[in-house]
Amino acid sequence: MDNDLLTQKVIGCAIEVHKTLGPGLLESSYESCLMYELHQAGITAKSQVFLPINYKGISIDAGYRLDILLPNKLIIELKSADKMSPIYSAQILTYMKLTNINAGLLINFNVKKLVDGIKRFNLES
Repeated sequence: MDNDLLTQKVIGCAIEVHKTLGPGLLESSYESCLMYELHQAGITAKSQVFLPINYKGISIDAGYRLDILLPNKLIIELKSADKMSPIYSAQILTYMKLTNINAGLLINFNVKKLVDGIKRFNLES
């Protein structure tokens, strides 16, 4: 499955979660429900994945943790915030660079319409 189709399926799953739960819950609630929807859609995903950095050939735990990872395909960073901050974009871009994964989704569930809380990232050159 190509990244565009995969991303669309993930967005569909996120919309289903938001439609069911609405805004205003904890990020962890949305994460658990999105993991369920991804599984139901047949999409392999891992949650709360630690991301070490490579420093001079040594793997170091620097505190990075991905909300949801679709291995070798897509990073999903979830928020439940009153408004999007540039730091959230910087966060997902850092994760994408550290993993060499070119596609990312930043999803803020604390919005009236989920489409207003989704931002796509693509690092392909």
